[in-house]
Amino acid sequence: MKESFLNAMKFRHACKVFDEDKKIPDEDFEYILETGRLSPSSFGFEPWQFLVVQNKNLREKLKEFTWGGKSQLPTCSHFVIILSRKRNSMIYDSEYISYMMKDIQNLPENIIELKGGFYEKFQKSDFDLFNNDRAIFDWATKQTYIALGNMMTAAAYIGVDSCPIEGFDMEKMRIFLEEDLNINSQEFGVSCMLAFGYRKENPREKTRQNINNISKWYN
Repeated sequence: MKESFLNAMKFRHACKVFDEDKKIPDEDFEYILETGRLSPSSFGFEPWQFLVVQNKNLREKLKEFTWGGKSQLPTCSHFVIILSRKRNSMIYDSEYISYMMKDIQNLPENIIELKGGFYEKFQKSDFDLFNNDRAIFDWATKQTYIALGNMMTAAAYIGVDSCPIEGFDMEKMRIFLEEDLNINSQEFGVSCMLAFGYRKENPREKTRQNINNISKWYN
């Protein structure tokens, strides 16, 4: 099992051009999305949504302001926009946070009050997020990268390639979300994007620093 997982990590690379003729089976892509859904998040509040953009016209429009995805958008099998929640829904007393604790986590009232208090303290003092909308968004965005990593690794485990994409114009993306995808940009912003498919060519050998350069032990 350990060797299989490491082989998947070695197989994964940021694929820039995919084989347009090869499509990911529905069952395999549902498995990839499920690993995103099951990913951990701070307080278990799941600050993400995954938009799967398969429409060619929408992809063509995305390409106009997504400089990091010029070659991936036309060639990948599946393209995912990962959204992160903003202050409106991530603030401690929002309807969304209440919904998550009551309806999703099914917490009793006394635990909701206790957990809500911890979350308020976390935002107001521990991480000093409360008065900074961008800080709240960035904090939520960091959590979406857990789902991002899990989906890429899960894909690699079954021989599917991927490429994370951050190269885009944020303001043009906001307009695209509102006008083309009917997404409320007061609630969501784009964290990053993910292209999935099958490599057209083999990548160069993976390069990484030695483990001794990046880890320190304090026994």
